[in-house]
Amino acid sequence: MSFSEKLKRNNLVLWDKTHVNHPFVQAIKNGTLEFKNFKFYMIQDYKFLIEYCKVISIAISKANNFETMSFLSKLLDETLNSEMALHEKFCNDYGIITNELLKFETAPGTQAYCNYLISTAYKFDTDLICCALLPCQWGYDEIGRKLGKNNNAQADSFHKRWIESYNDIEYQKITSWLINHVDSNEENIDNKVANSIFRKSLENEFIFWNSSWKL
Repeated sequence: MSFSEKLKRNNLVLWDKTHVNHPFVQAIKNGTLEFKNFKFYMIQDYKFLIEYCKVISIAISKANNFETMSFLSKLLDETLNSEMALHEKFCNDYGIITNELLKFETAPGTQAYCNYLISTAYKFDTDLICCALLPCQWGYDEIGRKLGKNNNAQADSFHKRWIESYNDIEYQKITSWLINHVDSNEENIDNKVANSIFRKSLENEFIFWNSSWKL
């Protein structure tokens, strides 16, 4: 069993609670999520991505080989200059203008998650930073794949468009690289620390979904 699979297995109950059975995810799958919840989520996710880019930047500065620096630099460019623009367009298409994305306050759950990732990035090396990023990247990948195969969302709905945005080959390639990077560095990583970091990120993922579900 790979190291990433061990991390997931060690936290499988929380993983399923977060990425499989959470009512927000299920409502996306069934096409029943209300727009007010989706709007809240998109605004908070935009704010999260800004801080996510900072975490990647710290990871790049701590990387000890060219391949890792190169990949993370591409991930930063893709997130900062492409994904953010696509996020804005997605929101604008559904009446969430860019000014709204910027003016709304960051929700406590979002802020706590961002604070955790930033503090982890400053405290630990790149390999452990990748462990902190893995639940988010891998979780969305899994949601996209599963919901892409099985959902009741209408073809022209924001539910369907969101599902398709994460059931994407380029997104899956990034996930594969991150998983492979974590797996290949198992011997260099303190497994207990890695599991603690992975679980804490997963807990924050659950809180983030909850925040959007409960407004």
